[in-house]
Amino acid sequence: MTLTLSTWQRELSCAITDPAQLLAELDLDPALGAPARAASSMFALRVTRSYLGRIRRGDAGDPLLRQVLPLADELEETAGFTADPLQEHAATRASGLLQKYAGRALLITTQACAIHCRYCFRREFPYSQQREQPEEGAARFSAALEVIATDTSIEEVILSGGDPLSLSDARLTRITDAIAGMRHVQRIRVHTRQPIVLPSRVDDGLLTWLRGIQRPTVFVLHTNHPNEIDHEVRAACAKLRAAGVTLLNQSVLLKGVNDDVDTLAQLSRTLMDAGVVPYYLHLPDRVRGTAHFDVAEATAQCLVEEISARLSGYLVPRLVREVPGAPYKVPSVITQ
Repeated sequence: MTLTLSTWQRELSCAITDPAQLLAELDLDPALGAPARAASSMFALRVTRSYLGRIRRGDAGDPLLRQVLPLADELEETAGFTADPLQEHAATRASGLLQKYAGRALLITTQACAIHCRYCFRREFPYSQQREQPEEGAARFSAALEVIATDTSIEEVILSGGDPLSLSDARLTRITDAIAGMRHVQRIRVHTRQPIVLPSRVDDGLLTWLRGIQRPTVFVLHTNHPNEIDHEVRAACAKLRAAGVTLLNQSVLLKGVNDDVDTLAQLSRTLMDAGVVPYYLHLPDRVRGTAHFDVAEATAQCLVEEISARLSGYLVPRLVREVPGAPYKVPSVITQ
């Protein structure tokens, strides 16, 4: 039997994984290829053609390119930057299930993503240790689902990964159908970058899945720069909103990408125009290989203070840092 791939699956299968190809298609110096190959041997390059189309050709400093191009900086060892800066292993309750905060549990649904963000805090996450068994769908998460079913304090289930929208609609449906009978679970939250980097993923099949979830559903998107939001992304967000999904955004503050007030202010405006509420601005997690993206907390506080003076309060994301063992994401408070 021949398997018919949907548009988004075909696009995903055509993602660029070769640094030389990426540089050639963007008219960039081939000399960038050697360090990119070295860094991608540690954490592979992956970028969709949709995202590639938003990167400025010939500009090695483009803020979207900086998020996906492997650099020699990633190979440098920096004190304080570790493989598991959030100590997520300690938060494991069952295979594939993390719980960091009260009332919320996070299901690691897959290790696959449409693109590989170079600052990813899970770039060294031990996904193989989170696999209970090879079966697809809900069966693979039987131990995790049993914990959720028996712990009535869990009122929200977060689908994460990787990117949960890398799973097929059928597999997503099996997971949420298994949760449907757990009356204490009041909300489903999906952490995803795919509507941004692979907007074709928001198709009729995905919308049918969403309309079948018998819970309020929240998508937390991940957008770092206003140039990431084009007409296709806006259309995808409109479809999600029409399906009843609440859209929030979390950004990571990244040196050379969005660490200036004009970019952050425009990002908030562009998100709101697309129907997405700016939610969090994360200080970067200190994962090994990402020190070149780090922004000092004092700098971050000044940036948020400046955008607060420019924008309405609902357009200003909360500046936070995730601290291992803390009961919630810790706000970075501006001090006078």
